[in-house]
Amino acid sequence: MQASVSKNMAAPPQSEERDLENGSIRLPSDLPDSTQQPAEVSAVDAEICRKLHFAAEIGDVELVRRIFRDIDEKGSDDSKLKASSLVSEVNELGESALFLAAKKGKAEVVKELLKHSNSEEVRRSSKDGFNPLHIAAFQGHADVVQTLLDYEPELIKEAGPSNTTPLVFAVLRGHATVVNQLLSQTDSPSLLSVSKSNGRNALHLAARLQNVDMVKALLEKEPQLARSTDQKGQNALHLAVKGISHEIVRLLVKAEPVVLAQQDSRGNTVLHIATKKQKDAIVQELLLYPETNVNVLNKDQKTALDIAEELPYSRESMKIKAHLSRNGAVRGNDLLPVKELKRNLQGGLIHNANSVNEAAVLIAQIAFAAIFTIPGSPVETSHNISVQVLVIFNSIAFFASLAVVVIQTILGRGEAEAEVIAVMAEVTNKLIWLASACISVVFMATITIVVGRRCQWATILIMVVGGALIAGSLGIKTYYEVRRLRKIELIKKKET
Repeated sequence: MQASVSKNMAAPPQSEERDLENGSIRLPSDLPDSTQQPAEVSAVDAEICRKLHFAAEIGDVELVRRIFRDIDEKGSDDSKLKASSLVSEVNELGESALFLAAKKGKAEVVKELLKHSNSEEVRRSSKDGFNPLHIAAFQGHADVVQTLLDYEPELIKEAGPSNTTPLVFAVLRGHATVVNQLLSQTDSPSLLSVSKSNGRNALHLAARLQNVDMVKALLEKEPQLARSTDQKGQNALHLAVKGISHEIVRLLVKAEPVVLAQQDSRGNTVLHIATKKQKDAIVQELLLYPETNVNVLNKDQKTALDIAEELPYSRESMKIKAHLSRNGAVRGNDLLPVKELKRNLQGGLIHNANSVNEAAVLIAQIAFAAIFTIPGSPVETSHNISVQVLVIFNSIAFFASLAVVVIQTILGRGEAEAEVIAVMAEVTNKLIWLASACISVVFMATITIVVGRRCQWATILIMVVGGALIAGSLGIKTYYEVRRLRKIELIKKKET
């Protein structure tokens, strides 16, 4: 299919919004009415071509029938070939009689021409890349659209310049009847998500043009369309908040609440955009939804409040700042130290988890070896209290450290959130404290068994020194652990 745009239709490299607003995009409706002389022909007389094109444009179906009847009455063997050749002839703009009839909305002429056409002719594009369905959809000729789709249903998939589909053409011109007509003939959701070369689909355009009925129709057909983004990373809600329609905002949020949190390529949420455009009523609407985060930073490290404070003084800007402040909005500079502290604490949690894992493995190895190296024979030690203490506390140390290893292995897969890591760190820290205390008791029990009453003063000295060191270490660890948890709690309070 021809997809190039002629010089008359080429739009300057501007944003689509600007093009739509100032009319710089030349589309099929901007083309002059054409009764131009057909291009050079061979088998078909140029005068007959001109008559057929003229009849197609003015909608004279009787003249069209007379032209084909005259061809048939000649009785030549190639009359059918000549009729189809006549239909395929184009003028200097590459427009066939079928294209001209579709452009003018002459449904009866279209039906008559289709009798002498084939699938290839129906798909034929003008020099500007538009086929008959494109022009009929753009002009809002619902009866012509239906006639063409009845003849060739696959025509609905054909894209024109900038990958523009018939559905997008109908949306651009606000032809709700044609849009609903095309939607009823569309079974595949993928057709709805076909986007122009700038990444914008029919829903983007309907939202930008503030057409409530079309937005509703598109979302009813495919709600997930609300999530799709263009080349700038903007969804339909990013475009809708530039206008004034509260209903479109509600429709899009109801279909996919996640659109409130989506950020474009510059990190802006819909709240950033609405604030920048000074849409105070839309800002107030967005703040009603729990999914709206007022303190999201864009790539310039600015929140919506930062953008509001940069706006020129006006009634709207003052209202926006008041709305944001009432909903807990803060400046980006106030958020950065908190985020940096949280990031450092998260890094500390991960480092701490690795250290705990290493300690757990070491304790498990010691506990496993100790159970098989109890001093003395089984008969001598079976009723020894020190041995019983050793076995019990050794078992506790082994299983506690083994539990730590299992937990750290699960967290090591990298699927857990930072909050989960923090909670599990508390659990593993308590388990490793328990294992450390138990392994210390095991060591003291072993000393008692080995040294015993033969050197009682040494046993007492080791127990006192070792117990003091372990108790002191656990005390210090507990102190700093409590401080760390309090810092995390303070950060959460500041964010909320």
